[in-house]
Amino acid sequence: MKNLDVLVVGELNVDLILDDIQGFPEIGKEIIANKFTVTLGSSSAIFASNLSSLGNKVTFLGKVGNDSFSQLIISSLASKGVNTELILRSDEYNTGATIVMNYDMDRANVTFPGAMEYLEVPEVTDDILAMAKHLHVSSIFLQPLLKKDIVTLFSRAKSMGLTTSMDPQWDPEEKWDLDLMNLLPNIDVFMPNIKEFNLLTGENDLHHSLEKVRSFANNIIIKDGENGAHLWDGTELYTKPAYLNPKVSDCIGAGDSFNAGFIHPYLQAKDLKHCVETGNIIGAISTTQPGGTQAFKDKTTIEAIAKELFSFELKL
Repeated sequence: MKNLDVLVVGELNVDLILDDIQGFPEIGKEIIANKFTVTLGSSSAIFASNLSSLGNKVTFLGKVGNDSFSQLIISSLASKGVNTELILRSDEYNTGATIVMNYDMDRANVTFPGAMEYLEVPEVTDDILAMAKHLHVSSIFLQPLLKKDIVTLFSRAKSMGLTTSMDPQWDPEEKWDLDLMNLLPNIDVFMPNIKEFNLLTGENDLHHSLEKVRSFANNIIIKDGENGAHLWDGTELYTKPAYLNPKVSDCIGAGDSFNAGFIHPYLQAKDLKHCVETGNIIGAISTTQPGGTQAFKDKTTIEAIAKELFSFELKL
């Protein structure tokens, strides 16, 4: 019996966010940031939190330490309705943390991976997969043990009847060594941004990258910042422009919020173009508040923001 909509397997960390920074860091010098926020971080957690806020039953499986940061993460996810019973606590490793330095529409991050590096595929058992309708994984390059057997995990999920999605996120080592030929046939929705996609394929533009994988990939969603998002469904490339927020708080988690906005109607078997449009509006709503989750209180609030700021009739 599948009693949950989505199982999210991925990294967990807190974000230590610096805003209104007076210059750029330099070795041997000190600068001032006038705003500081500590909040739930990680691509996977932001996705899970916001997908739950959109009305889905979401369970998270990840690894944290036994420290105050882990308590913040678990309580933050639980407050958004995410089931946290499968989160593993380690006495050996500390919880991960990311220092985020915001500069206008861009940012620089420094991440301490901590316990997230030690999550392994065998910890995602068949009994756990059997509970879910959909599997989502993010930030695979921050999780080397998970990455080592990631083809096996997605193959198992597909054989058990789950639909699947992945957002690979950035590779800090810049090796970009995912086994796309064996991985992508087991992923129903692959969700990189445009720079990540080109680096993963070793190509310089979107069309050449798509040509590289078209014989074995399923649906690919390429996030392209202010240019919106591109959908490739195996035969056609479709681009949907972004909804631009004139008063951006920050862009942390906008891509993860897009993912949640796309997967929500995808789980309802909606048209893929509709899923892209919903992803765009949810991504835009994310930018109205700092951090990746603060804009998503409940479905009524989310629908009201869409109508007020973007003149979009969102029906969740």
